[in-house]
Amino acid sequence: MTQPVLKVENFTVEYWVDGNWYPAAIDMNFEVLPGKVLAIVGESGSGKSTTGLGLMSLLANNARTSGSVQVKGVEMIGANPSILRKNRGNEVAYIFQEPMTALNPVYSIGFQIVETIRNHFEMGPKEARVRAVELLTMVDIPDPDKSFDKYPHQLSGGQRQRAMIAQSLACDPGLLIADEPTTALDVTVQAEILDLMRDLRTKLNSAILLITHDMGVVADLADEILVMKDGRTVEHGTADQIFNRPVHPYTQELIGAVPILGHSAQRVVATSGTSKPSPVLVLDNVTIQYPKRGRIPAFTAVKNFNLEIFPGEIVGLVGESGSGKTTVGRAAIGLLPIKEGRIEIVGTDISHATQKELFPVRRHTGIVFQDPASSLNPRLPIGESIGEPIFLAGIAKGEALNRKVEDLLDQVELPRSYRNRYPHELSGGQRQRVGIARALALTPDLLIADEPTSALDVSVQARFLDLLQELQEQLKFSCLFISHDLAVIDILCHRIAVMQDGHLVEVGDRDAILKHPKDPYTQRLIAAVPVPNPAEQRKRREARLTAKHS
Repeated sequence: MTQPVLKVENFTVEYWVDGNWYPAAIDMNFEVLPGKVLAIVGESGSGKSTTGLGLMSLLANNARTSGSVQVKGVEMIGANPSILRKNRGNEVAYIFQEPMTALNPVYSIGFQIVETIRNHFEMGPKEARVRAVELLTMVDIPDPDKSFDKYPHQLSGGQRQRAMIAQSLACDPGLLIADEPTTALDVTVQAEILDLMRDLRTKLNSAILLITHDMGVVADLADEILVMKDGRTVEHGTADQIFNRPVHPYTQELIGAVPILGHSAQRVVATSGTSKPSPVLVLDNVTIQYPKRGRIPAFTAVKNFNLEIFPGEIVGLVGESGSGKTTVGRAAIGLLPIKEGRIEIVGTDISHATQKELFPVRRHTGIVFQDPASSLNPRLPIGESIGEPIFLAGIAKGEALNRKVEDLLDQVELPRSYRNRYPHELSGGQRQRVGIARALALTPDLLIADEPTSALDVSVQARFLDLLQELQEQLKFSCLFISHDLAVIDILCHRIAVMQDGHLVEVGDRDAILKHPKDPYTQRLIAAVPVPNPAEQRKRREARLTAKHS
């Protein structure tokens, strides 16, 4: 009988807040065998990440743990610092959710990997460098010798994630704890990271504890699944059991909330009259260039881009990171200047408009940013954040402004009492609703939504998408919806535009793009999307790998 790499019994984590102990993870029991993947899934706040951090004693000072956590038979709870130091890296490695904050920005990637190696092994600088380059080669970093000397900000999101995995593997650990390792990655990069983790599991026979809310990723990688809600385990079983025969109502709800590519009903734009309406947004042969700054040369981010959005229409803009999606979205409402071409909003040319000329035009537009926590003023209650555009536009003030703020909170299904709360007192999904309320404050003709669902749990995301659809049908605004999640695009959009390296490679009706893509890049994007069905995902992965190597 194979001994488990990780054995957890009656593990509980509590936090001391305002004179009381509050449980975050309660009586956790599970084990992970060599070469196997256990996925812990659940909504934000369910206790997933707290469990992962608690296993390695990485929690804040106001936390306490109880129960038993054994790594290869060695007890971690209450262990002295020297035992913890020896096991971190040697036996257990942690892949954090956000590599940009986990990697030190002032040291090169290679230095950080070498530091890890030399902390655990008696090895000279030259030998450690050779080993670090081997690790970078193992995780498929392009040009590992040059990448060794690069800093985190010089790598793409996927490359940073690979570099962090290389650092985690420096000591050949028996257990990898991967906390949301693919959350903000494009589908193609995500597929590469999952292939990499699968290969490493096979080569090193490592056990993997995967913490995620992405059920497609779980279907792709997991052997067993543990479902958490409010700090407790509600269901635990094989991937086949959880996906195909879930027992607990919460698990059924979680699986049911996952958007599945190609399973959404066709959406038709409601039109009045027989004549074709004038477009709300026109981008005609637009080129956007970031100017030269110091030693950094000028960079053309978008080249000869053409797109029209008509009244009541939602157009999805998809592509990998660096393709120019966000640049197009920001330029479309005058937040970025353009080098060539023409941009028109509701009949007004804003191609080279001044800030003064843009002011009246912006009353027709709204934008929902990817991260509402950083786009909302942390010092203002959310009621003031929502009412600010209305007040500045001179539409209402005093009691009339209060009524409009309350109406907007009603529209996005937030309690009116929340108007006095600050952004940090709300969950991610609630903050995103505040972002929508603020964007819709002036009843815009055009809404730009930039990756608004990328960091949301599947159930929160499902409610968010339902809300956005209801508001769009009610208010009839047009929307440019920027996302790398094709399943979300499938639910929401009437048409889809695909970008690659600053160019528009394909545009058409939703079904035409998703079911009959013409461009090889679009075909590759769609093939990389994981589906929440282990058997189907295995077939898709094998077909994708066959096509890649043929």
